[in-house]
Amino acid sequence: MKTLIRPAITLFILLTVITGLIYPLLVTGIGQAVFPAQAAGSLIQSDGKPIGSRLIGQHFADPKYFWGRPSATVPQPYNAAASGGSNLGPLNPALKDAVEGRVKALREADPSNTQPVPVDLVTTSASGLDPQISPAAAAYQAARVARVRGLTLDAVQTLVAQHTEDRQWGIFGEPRINVLELNLALDGARPKPQP
Repeated sequence: MKTLIRPAITLFILLTVITGLIYPLLVTGIGQAVFPAQAAGSLIQSDGKPIGSRLIGQHFADPKYFWGRPSATVPQPYNAAASGGSNLGPLNPALKDAVEGRVKALREADPSNTQPVPVDLVTTSASGLDPQISPAAAAYQAARVARVRGLTLDAVQTLVAQHTEDRQWGIFGEPRINVLELNLALDGARPKPQP
């Protein structure tokens, strides 16, 4: 029996050291050397302080900001510890009520906007953490943001165009805009002079 237990314990300790210590340290070291920003969480800094990540959305409700895709995480929006979709099916009345409530909030924030509301502004994603919106969602909100901030629509549309990312490698995904980065650019924009 001793001849079986000793090699098993030795192998267990050896594999634990290799897979539990050496391999994670090696992969972390390579990641930090080759992709330092990504390995550190793709953090966005302002005045030397981290204010968010390019990978996790943030909740914006003020009309002077672009609003992101709704988050299904609870108890707070964009809570990475509670990542997950709502799991509401298309026939679930709760989904219909949630979408109608979001459409109503968008319409109340900009009553003069009669355009159809883009789907990504009223539905949550599978993760509930999406940091990006579609160009259509940004175009829907551009007039409201320009009016509230006292900027020209052209200035806001230029910022949207500057922050629109193309498909990854030209083939994967869809064009998208990181909401936090766009809103930070808006905070740096100067309002038009008032007459």
